Amino acid sequence: MTAITRTAFATAFAAALSLSVPAFAGTPIDQTRPLSPTGRVDISNVKGSIVVRAWDRPEVKIGGTLGDGVEKLIIEGDDDHLEVKVKTPQSEGWAGGRKFGPTDLQLMVPLRADLEIDSVSANVHVTGVAPSSLSIDNVSGDVVVAAAPKEVSVDSVSGSVNLTVNSPSVTVDSVSGDITLRGRMNGEVSTETVSGNIDVAVKDERLRELSATTVSGDATLRTGLYTNGRIHLETVSGDLTLTLPKNLSARVTAETFSGDLKAPGATIERPKYGPGASFNTRYGNGDGEISIETFSGSATLSLE
Repeated sequence: MTAITRTAFATAFAAALSLSVPAFAGTPIDQTRPLSPTGRVDISNVKGSIVVRAWDRPEVKIGGTLGDGVEKLIIEGDDDHLEVKVKTPQSEGWAGGRKFGPTDLQLMVPLRADLEIDSVSANVHVTGVAPSSLSIDNVSGDVVVAAAPKEVSVDSVSGSVNLTVNSPSVTVDSVSGDITLRGRMNGEVSTETVSGNIDVAVKDERLRELSATTVSGDATLRTGLYTNGRIHLETVSGDLTLTLPKNLSARVTAETFSGDLKAPGATIERPKYGPGASFNTRYGNGDGEISIETFSGSATLSLE
């Protein structure tokens, strides 16, 4: 082999190695793309983590590391709509196939850029953003958000959801994970879980509408209620605890098949024959509407 041939071969070999870099564990990610301050970013990762933070630049910076066996990181779109997706091996499936390691994505996005995040077993952390819409769809990872979106929606299967948000519209659905919700909210809040617990505390605000539904999980809720506001709580075997201000103005109805009911000044009615209990009472002018339903769980209303 001549010196020229050896040089050409070495150059080609080095180039081939550079193309194969994304397949190795711990491959660093360092990409930047332009994005309108009010653009949209879609982020997808199967395994690992997704961390999103806000900054004041009209661009998205993507960092982190690719997992072992991951094919590549796909970044496509324009300055109005950007997609960031971790491509995993096609042979990988729930029944087996080629395995791959976790990928950690770290993104800096414009403060008001809308976000849509999808993950399977990746933990999701979103901090400091203030978009019109924040949507997170997660299967088994945990979700932590500290932000001020106009609308936030989280759908989780087995991971816990912990939100601290300033938002007029919040929707959280979970199967077995716990839901914890804090912040300043003055619009509509909807929470639903099967076996997880719900813990909602609205700070120094009143809600127009609140709903909490569980099957076997407990729900603890503390909030204020707008004039003509509505609250609906429902559970099968979990316990419900609702705390409202002393100046509450609402009509409250509650019923249970075999659980206990408690409310200040309410007369608990029980049928002469058979199980069950209910009450119908009014506080203040009775402007709002509150309904509580349980099967075997207990429900307690407190005024503080």
